[in-house]
Amino acid sequence: MKKLKLKELESCLQQVDTFDNPKLLLEQYPTRPHIAACMLYTIHNTFDDIENKTIADLGCGCGMLSIGSAMLGAGFSVGFDIDADALEIFNSNIEDFELTNINMVQCDVCSLSDSMSETFDTVIMNPPFGTKHNKGIDMIFLKTALQMAKTAVYSLHKTSTRQHIQKKADEWDVKMEVIAELRYDLPASYKFHKKKSVSIKPNTTEKRFVQGKLILLKDTKVLGPDILDEKCSQCCRDVHNYGIKFHCYYYIL
Repeated sequence: MKKLKLKELESCLQQVDTFDNPKLLLEQYPTRPHIAACMLYTIHNTFDDIENKTIADLGCGCGMLSIGSAMLGAGFSVGFDIDADALEIFNSNIEDFELTNINMVQCDVCSLSDSMSETFDTVIMNPPFGTKHNKGIDMIFLKTALQMAKTAVYSLHKTSTRQHIQKKADEWDVKMEVIAELRYDLPASYKFHKKKSVSIKPNTTEKRFVQGKLILLKDTKVLGPDILDEKCSQCCRDVHNYGIKFHCYYYIL
């Protein structure tokens, strides 16, 4: 399989069809192609957690992250979602891209943890925010992902929930840190949205965390700091050259 550059990956993901009629109760917001590309590119090139690995995408929707991981050479990628309409679009996307290392399962993600404990090498997801009628669903997704993964979980969350997630990680005895930061824009998907697109506003702190969404990592790989710093720096340069504000962080706990 051809090695994709960041711009090539995003270009491919721009062709992925998304929700025709998103369902508010399921908090269906598509993961934007540039967000998905940056996230997957970092996981693949910096942490080597995609190529030849088994990947689970929880709350996969129309398959943006699943399809992206398959394009980057995942051994096999499986998307899980409760919505049949979203999975129908997902299946159409798979056929359009002629991918063979990917599949989907219709199910309630909240019921997966017991039956699929440590089944996948890596879990990658953009879970529901856990607002409106689904308060706490983001933490249910995260706990399920941690139980399903053998190696690592990469998940997108609002920075406003960072302290709560850290508290939960401590309770679950999980090593967790922010490894990347990016600006997340929400397209107008529902009738009550008044603007075409809204970016989550920046809010800096002493560690230069940017308000938006963040990627979390379970069980940080113990690589030499110098080696990993070099990898992260290269990845940051690649993404900055493409004009996207993006930061990678690495911590040994």
